[in-house]
Amino acid sequence: MRHQIGYLLALVFGTIWYGSLATVAGWLGRRRTPGSLLDTVGRDWARCVLRGAGVTVTIEGLEHLAPEGPQIIAANHQSIFDILAILGWVPLPLKFVAKKEVFRYPFFGPAVKASGHIKLDRQNRKKAFAAYEIAALELVESRAHVLVFPEGTRSRTGLVRPFKKGSAVLAISSQARVVPCYCAGTFGILPKGSFWVRPCPVQVLFGPPLSVEGLTYDDRDAFTDRLRNAILALRARSVDGGPAAPGPV
Repeated sequence: MRHQIGYLLALVFGTIWYGSLATVAGWLGRRRTPGSLLDTVGRDWARCVLRGAGVTVTIEGLEHLAPEGPQIIAANHQSIFDILAILGWVPLPLKFVAKKEVFRYPFFGPAVKASGHIKLDRQNRKKAFAAYEIAALELVESRAHVLVFPEGTRSRTGLVRPFKKGSAVLAISSQARVVPCYCAGTFGILPKGSFWVRPCPVQVLFGPPLSVEGLTYDDRDAFTDRLRNAILALRARSVDGGPAAPGPV
């Protein structure tokens, strides 16, 4: 019960506080630069919520991340705590591609917009690919670090779902390296559809980067398979372990 109350208080009041700071910074025309408010506010918010929920995070494989972009981090998605763990403890100015509904949330939505995250319309295939094209341009022009979840939505079983091809399209369009990531332990904390927090340690593992040099749009299926296999290999090393979800990629 203590962690449930701590999580809810941190989520509500932390989102209001940090979301307001980011929103005001956006209104004032502040830019997101290394060490600026818009660079650190997301990390501070994530750590606040993690502490409130009583969740600790360990990171393995940070040496696989380049300090300079362009770079894509592709992770599995079991819970909101995947986002919190990566955003809170990866020492990079991460941006993510988020569904358009996120931009409508009170306090959180304006903060996400002010921080320069990218809106994705999952119901409109043409707009979805346009969002990835925008992300690809930003990756190249601003040498950004973009976080993506190739499953497209949270797993209801804790197993790795089939991957959508948008992440491969983003990687091939930008020719940015892709770092596979697996978050272990997050499913048990807050499964999709649940409101009750069960704190346990989270393990975040990064693997060697995958190159897309020379690949074209026609290679998107093969690269999607390759990326999913790399993340499954990290899962096998993690505290989750076990088989992956069956079915085609």
